[in-house]
Amino acid sequence: MSDQTVGIVGGGIVGLAVARELVRRRPGTRVVVFEKEDRVAAHQTGHNSGVVHAGIYYKPGSLKAQLSTRGRHLLRDYCAERGLPYDECGKLVVAVDPSELGRFDALEKTARENGVTGLRRVEAAEIVEIEPHAAGLVALHSPATAITDYVAIAQSFADEVAEAGGELRLSTPVTGIDRTVGGVAIVSGTARHLVDRVVVCAGLQADRVSGWIDGEDGPRIVPFRGEYMAVKEAKAGLVRGMVYPVPDPRYPFLGVHFTRRVSGALEVGPNAVLALGREAYRRRSEVVMGDVRSMVTWPGFWRMARTHWRTGVREVRGSLSVRVYMREAQRYVPEIGAADVVRGGSGIRAQAVDRDGSLVDDFRITESDGVLCVRNAPSPAATSSLAIAEHVAARVQ
Repeated sequence: MSDQTVGIVGGGIVGLAVARELVRRRPGTRVVVFEKEDRVAAHQTGHNSGVVHAGIYYKPGSLKAQLSTRGRHLLRDYCAERGLPYDECGKLVVAVDPSELGRFDALEKTARENGVTGLRRVEAAEIVEIEPHAAGLVALHSPATAITDYVAIAQSFADEVAEAGGELRLSTPVTGIDRTVGGVAIVSGTARHLVDRVVVCAGLQADRVSGWIDGEDGPRIVPFRGEYMAVKEAKAGLVRGMVYPVPDPRYPFLGVHFTRRVSGALEVGPNAVLALGREAYRRRSEVVMGDVRSMVTWPGFWRMARTHWRTGVREVRGSLSVRVYMREAQRYVPEIGAADVVRGGSGIRAQAVDRDGSLVDDFRITESDGVLCVRNAPSPAATSSLAIAEHVAARVQ
């Protein structure tokens, strides 16, 4: 493989981690990263909460469970080696109502099966010892859950690829992938770049780009906009680390929470509202007709909507009203309410939905005659990026 050229489509943290792993494993392998933006980490990587997950939520034995555990250790060591921010400020997952205790016990069982480092069950009196301004009946304390700067990490990966002789082609949107004599052609406008192997790490565009080469129609990406509130400086010090709700197993990515940033800022969120554009970060009203058409022509979208419309309505209400948004969050930290926050940034989650309407929960990676496609890599993909890279690179080789 050392005399081959591998093209990576996508300059987010997963694509760059794969590129770095390939040049490290086989020096001499030519790796070319194609990124449509003028910088790396412009989309999901650059709009997430910066949390390094410890593996509490993921189905035991799943790729998520396996790769998040290894990925966290690799990422911690990488940040230490490169002098990048990494703060194990810890997380509390708090039950505030007796009706949540069954789910709480199931979550604790999952976390223990996943071997979450240092996990402890703490009662109400001990909650306030860890987070003095939090409230709840019982909590799981995960001291190994951390925060970092994923944009800085992605840029560091990119620098390593360039130092090893790899290429980063920024402002180079991929418009097609074709098999040809002697390899695979990556098309960008009128230019054709011949490579031997391709790895698609296209995030929000994963289904489209993957479909060009393998013809698979699904799962389809349905974008969900996640909006954050920024806690005003006067109360930003009330949370030391992270305070999370007990998740609904049907929607493990839902539930606004308090998260500290490596900058010292404190955020609340995100929610999850159906987005009308895969890159609609700026305005809730932004509409991208091609993205809307992709959703509404997918049978799985309508099946998903019929099943989950009530949850969708609740999320929209929170999006429109800061007071409604904070009403739920205030159950966990009562001293921070609507008057203590301002609207912050937002991100888009690339949620893969199968034809039957089910939300694809685990990482999904497919392979077709020289092209490997990362079709679904939501959170904890950033946490798992170095472990995903090992998994993908082994398959490429």
